[in-house]
Amino acid sequence: MAPLNRRGFLTTTTTGLGLAALGLSAAPAPASAAALDRLVRQTMSRVAQPDGTTLAQVATPVGEGYRLLTAGPGWPIEVREDLVPAQPGRDDRRTALAAFVQFTDLHIMDAQSPVRFEYTHPVIGSSAHRPQETLSALGASALVKRVNSLRVGPVTGRPLDFMVTTGDNTDNHETVELEWLMAVLNGGAVTPNTGDPAWYEGVQNCGNELYWQPDSDLADRYKTRGGFPTIPGFLAAAVAPFESPGLDVPWYCTIGNHDDTPAGTLPAGSMDEAYLGDRKIMFADDDVRDQAAEAMTNEDELGRMPDEVESPGDTVSTAAVTSTVTPDDRRAPFDTRAFVAAHLDEANTGPGPVGHGFTDDNADGVDCFYTFRIADGVTGVSMDTTTLAGLADGSIGKYQFDWLERTLRASSSVYYDFWGWRRTQQVTDELFVLFSHHTSGTMGNILPDSRRPGDLRLTGDILVHMLKRYPNVLAWVNGHTHYNRIQAHTHGTAERGFWEINTASHIDHPQMARAIEIVDNEDGTLSLFTTLLEADSPYQADHGDFSADGLASLYRELSVNDLYADPAGYGGPRDRNVELLVAARNPAR
Repeated sequence: MAPLNRRGFLTTTTTGLGLAALGLSAAPAPASAAALDRLVRQTMSRVAQPDGTTLAQVATPVGEGYRLLTAGPGWPIEVREDLVPAQPGRDDRRTALAAFVQFTDLHIMDAQSPVRFEYTHPVIGSSAHRPQETLSALGASALVKRVNSLRVGPVTGRPLDFMVTTGDNTDNHETVELEWLMAVLNGGAVTPNTGDPAWYEGVQNCGNELYWQPDSDLADRYKTRGGFPTIPGFLAAAVAPFESPGLDVPWYCTIGNHDDTPAGTLPAGSMDEAYLGDRKIMFADDDVRDQAAEAMTNEDELGRMPDEVESPGDTVSTAAVTSTVTPDDRRAPFDTRAFVAAHLDEANTGPGPVGHGFTDDNADGVDCFYTFRIADGVTGVSMDTTTLAGLADGSIGKYQFDWLERTLRASSSVYYDFWGWRRTQQVTDELFVLFSHHTSGTMGNILPDSRRPGDLRLTGDILVHMLKRYPNVLAWVNGHTHYNRIQAHTHGTAERGFWEINTASHIDHPQMARAIEIVDNEDGTLSLFTTLLEADSPYQADHGDFSADGLASLYRELSVNDLYADPAGYGGPRDRNVELLVAARNPAR
C-alpha cells in the first residue's frame, strides 16, 4: 500500500475509499469537520507502528553465555513533561510538521587497515576491536532497508522527509570507507575488502587469541569467555560483494571525529604514510599497548606513539608482532575538503539533494556546517563540532558559534540578549533543529583546529547557554557517546528550554536508528516523538547462511555478545520511545 498521510486520507475518506484501502468498513459521513478529523487520527493510529519499530517489538537476547536474539515486547511511548505539561485531548488536534530518521556512528570500516589499533582493545574497549566489525557496511545497508520499508513516521503517518547522519560515518577516514558509505546510502554494489582481493588480511585470521578467530578452532578469548562460535567461511563471506538498495528519501550528512582524524583521536595527518604501508601490527605487549592507548586518549601524550607503532617491523623490538599485508592506495586518508567534495560530486547525489547539505561555501573543507530545509517553517542546522588537533571529544569554534547565533536571531521574533533581557523584533519565527556529532557533555576538548588556528574553541556548556536564549530552538540531535540519552535543557521558563536527543551507535549494540516526528498540538505546545528503529534483518539466521540477510542478522547477534557490549546503551524508557513536550514557539502557526 502506498504511504498514507492525513491530507490524502481526508481526500478519500468522504467517499469511503480511505477506509476501504485500510481493509475497514466504510462509516457514515461524520457530522462535522472536527469529527472527521478525529476519525482520521484514530484510524491513522491503527496503521502506524509498522514492523521494525521498537513500538511493535524489540530484539531481545535470550539464553546463557552466547545469546541469540528473539522478538520481545515493544517499548511504549513515554510522555516527558520536563519543559511543559501535556494538555488533554492533544491526540485529536495534532498536525504533523516533519518526520525524519537519524543515523549515527555507522563507522563504515576497513577492518584490514594498517592504521587500526585492535591490540589496544583490552584497555580501550570496543572502539578498538569488535567481532562484528567486518560487517559494518552490510549492517548499515540493513538500516537503509528499514527506512525504505518504514516510509512514514511511525506515530503520525507523515511520509519521511529525509534521513540525517550525525557523524562518524566512516571509521578511519579512508577514501575507500567514504566510497562504501556513498554506495550504501545511495545504492549500488559494495565490496567491503581492501588489500588482496582474494582473501581477508587482518586480526581475525592472525591466529592470536586476543581476537575472535571465526574460521579457526583456536580457543580465543571470545570463544572461551563469551562462547563465540566457529564459523568456517565467515571472513570470505564478510568481504564478498553485496548490493545496497540505497535510500528512497533524501539524506544529509554531519561530520564526526572519525571522519577527519586517524582512529578519531590522533591529530590529522599524523599517520598518513602508514595508511598506504604494507605492515600491520597484529599484537603488542602490555607496554606498547598501553603507550599506544595513552597516545590516543591522554592530551599530554597525544600522538606520541611508541617506536614499534611509528615504524612497525623496522625495529629490533619483539614487543609487537607485525604482518605483511597487501598495500592499497584506496586506503589513503581523506581530509575535510575531500569529504565535502565527495558529497558535492553529482555521481554521489543518489536520492538527493546535491551535496547532501554541503554547498560550494563548504568546498574548501574549512567550514563544514550549513543550514537546510526540514519542512515548511522548520530549519535544520548541521554543525561541525570536530577539531583536527585530535582527541575523541569536540567543541565549537567561535567563528561557527557566531554564525549559528546570527542564523537563529535572524528568524526569531523573540530572543534573550546576553544579560537575559527579552528582545522582540518584526521577523517571522522559524523553528530550528540542530544536528552535531558531539553532545553538550562531550564538548570539552578545546584544542585549536588547524582549519582556523586562531579561532577560540568553546565548550558545550557555553553553546547550551546560548541556545537557551532562542525560544525557537526545539531540539539538538547528536551521537558520539554510543548511548541513548534524552535530556531537557531548562532555564526556569518553558519558553527558554529545548531537548537534547542523543542516539546510540549503529556499530555497537543495540544498533538502532531513531525516527523523529515534530507535531503541532494546536494548544500552545509542540511534541517531538522519537521512536527507535531496528535494522531490516532477521533476529536469527543459521550461522552458515552467508546471504546478505543472514550476515546482517549475524552482525546484530555478534554485537550483543561482544565482550564489551554495554546494556546501558539502550538507555532507560525515558531515552527511547518518547513524546517530548515543548512550548510552541509561534502559537499562531
